[in-house]
Amino acid sequence: MLACPMADNDTSSLTTVHRPRPAPHDAPEGFVLRVASGPDEGATLTIEASQPGRVLVGTSPACNLRLTDREVSRRHGAFEIVGPDVHLTDLRSTNGTRVNGVAVVEAVLQGGESIHLGSTVLSFERVASKQDDKMSTSTSFGRVVGASAAMRRLYPLCERLAQANVAVLIEGETGTGKELLAESLHEASPRAQQPFVVFDCAAVAPNLIESHLFGHERGAFTGATSLRRGVFELAHGGTLFIDEIGDLDIALQARLLRAIERGEVGRVGSERWQKVDVRILAATRRDLDREVQEGRFRDDLFYRLAVARIELPPLRHRHGDIGRLARHFWDALGGGEQPIPYELFERFEDYAWPGNIRELHNTVARRLALGELADDEQGSGASAPADVIAGVLSLDLPLTRAKQRLMTEFERMYVERVLAKYQGDVGKAAAASGIARRYFNLLRAKHGT
Repeated sequence: MLACPMADNDTSSLTTVHRPRPAPHDAPEGFVLRVASGPDEGATLTIEASQPGRVLVGTSPACNLRLTDREVSRRHGAFEIVGPDVHLTDLRSTNGTRVNGVAVVEAVLQGGESIHLGSTVLSFERVASKQDDKMSTSTSFGRVVGASAAMRRLYPLCERLAQANVAVLIEGETGTGKELLAESLHEASPRAQQPFVVFDCAAVAPNLIESHLFGHERGAFTGATSLRRGVFELAHGGTLFIDEIGDLDIALQARLLRAIERGEVGRVGSERWQKVDVRILAATRRDLDREVQEGRFRDDLFYRLAVARIELPPLRHRHGDIGRLARHFWDALGGGEQPIPYELFERFEDYAWPGNIRELHNTVARRLALGELADDEQGSGASAPADVIAGVLSLDLPLTRAKQRLMTEFERMYVERVLAKYQGDVGKAAAASGIARRYFNLLRAKHGT
């Protein structure tokens, strides 16, 4: 079946072509991409049933199947196993993608299709694969929770990368849990007892990023009243997680590359270089291949960061995980005294979750605090403690401000409760809350706990 095909230059013309599903095989199935014609004729790529995340095809060195066809984009298309089929997505390529002669944005492949990328033709075949022993039976990796096939395919890779001292690029939509995965990789690594330092490129003013990264000497610039150690120094011996690396100004990317390549940094205002031993984990919501192609991200820095890549699937592709995560958050947020209402599961499963896991977490928290869902997941249920509600109602605030006040009060009470439960141990409290340590500390700072 081809899904979301379109005629050239006409995205409003949609057609669906149905093909009979092949008879099931006794053995787990895999798929083979073979270059049938074009500059790379004869090249093949096997997509195993246990393949984690998406398989990329294009001219970029980061692609699983790298082509030399000049009419193919750097990251042209992505293939991902979903259930018994493979989903093909055109990644906004320059010359488009055709399946059996039909131009497509997305397609569901079942085997036997002919795929045109530029002047290259790929054949796509379903084959009996080796026994699927690469998919983990675990339902979590560190603090990352999920039993869906999409997540269990990732866990063996995560376990290997945790032990390797290489840079890792974590990709995924906003709210998919990239920072939580980075923490879990650190905590499962030989550096677990050393610092884990987070630097968010999107959260620091552009004129202060250099100082935050590399530190500064007293008097280096106006306002530098004392010496400041940068995040590389703070993370010495441990792990530095650089969040939203795609937002880093290109002028600073050269300095970051030097620090990573040479393992040394120089504070602003200093002529002295000092060695640092830091493992780099980076994350982005952006398509860095496209950022490189359009000149907004240095290709040499990209290759340094993408020694290994993990792409976290969005929640809508994690079949079966929504209910599991909802229960996890319900219990972690203090709802364990009563079971989560079954009717929530039905609403949750029917919702697209554009904000991914972060949105699900906040929705469960809102339900526990206010006894209601947002407009998109409207429902009814248990109310917050009567005294808290009564106190807020007595203020005669507008509805939106009253809701926010209740959420703020709930957050404060929750943070106080979980800290008391774990005797002030922030790491254990954050883990029990199902959120990253940095976010937990932000809540602590926000509420003065």
